[in-house]
Amino acid sequence: MPVILQTRLPDAQTGTPGLPGTGPCGADDWLLMDEAYAPQMVYREALLADRPEAVFYQSEAARPAAAELLSEALTLLPRFGFTLGADAVVCPDGRKVTLDRSQPLWTLAHLVQEDLCILQKRGDEHVLTAAALCFPANWRLADKIEQPLTGIHAPVEEYDADIARRVQRLFDGVRAGRPLWRFNKLRYADADLHQPRRRETGSDMPFIRSERQCILRLPESDAVVFTIHTYVVRDGDAPA
Repeated sequence: MPVILQTRLPDAQTGTPGLPGTGPCGADDWLLMDEAYAPQMVYREALLADRPEAVFYQSEAARPAAAELLSEALTLLPRFGFTLGADAVVCPDGRKVTLDRSQPLWTLAHLVQEDLCILQKRGDEHVLTAAALCFPANWRLADKIEQPLTGIHAPVEEYDADIARRVQRLFDGVRAGRPLWRFNKLRYADADLHQPRRRETGSDMPFIRSERQCILRLPESDAVVFTIHTYVVRDGDAPA
């Protein structure tokens, strides 16, 4: 596995995160690009090519939301140095990605660093109906497909009934154009970005892994998107 590290964590991702621990996010700040873009995208493309069943899922019900998400993302990409054409996008690392609007989430997964989860309201809860999840941290996409929020978070000890109600209220209450964000931060023994099962080899935990997670509502489909931008740094490069 490749070791892909950022030089440091963002200043905003300091301290000890809580649950749910969300705050307001800029309307256009749910996508980011950092110095690890090129190597992360090489790894993402390899996972999508070699293990698509492990890192990608899209139901037919989620296709309109995925198409809307691609359109929203395309409006933001030029500020990061992407060149948009009628049929393809040239990325900052020089890759040319075919703009296949019949496979919107698959296309977007080849363009951005973020993992992307689409959740749609069914009954009282939001259900995971599509995802491009190349860099999981101790969870498998196959276990979460078509699961509601409570099922997705079932193994998390801190995710009790009170937290579950608060998170569901966040997903119900997030407004289009007013996304929310939070972060987590954990020590890891292994720097691999793709860890559906966390690998710990002893007391030596030299890496800090932090996810910047955004929650946004798509105005037309009313779906909620959960984005994950993953940082991994060596201990000492992370703010306290």
